[in-house]
Amino acid sequence: MAFEITSDMIKMKLDEGDYAFIKYHIDGNRIFLDSTFTPDRYRGKGIGGALMAAAIAFAQSKTLSIVPICPFAIGYFKKHPEYDELLYKGD
Repeated sequence: MAFEITSDMIKMKLDEGDYAFIKYHIDGNRIFLDSTFTPDRYRGKGIGGALMAAAIAFAQSKTLSIVPICPFAIGYFKKHPEYDELLYKGD
């Protein structure tokens, strides 16, 4: 799967005109996962998990702690405690 990473979004092209994405912002050494979107017809097919994997890889490449904000990201990290060490724990 190919991802396009911009200054505020990780985007994955699904079909002509269809995209799934994670919107984020960076503050200091933290990346805030603000919102996720997958079109209805692609839900339940692992697209969200693939986006989260891309966000995790991006955060690791930049040595950023992750702050999940949107419900999907929060739920993902609850289901995947193996990534707990990447989460921001406070100062």
